[in-house]
Amino acid sequence: MLSWALTFFILAIIAGIFGFGGIASGAAGIAQFLFFLFIVLLVISLLTGRFRRDPMV
Repeated sequence: MLSWALTFFILAIIAGIFGFGGIASGAAGIAQFLFFLFIVLLVISLLTGRFRRDPMV
């Protein structure tokens, strides 16, 4: 998922350089959404993994 966010970020940079403002803002919005979704899923994964471990092992 982080690779998709990076892909859309690079697409936004390239579109911005060539003057495609609408495409650049759309790709940047998608990249931002995917990045924050990745962060949320990472935190959830870390928390659930921490609570699943057996403390007696």
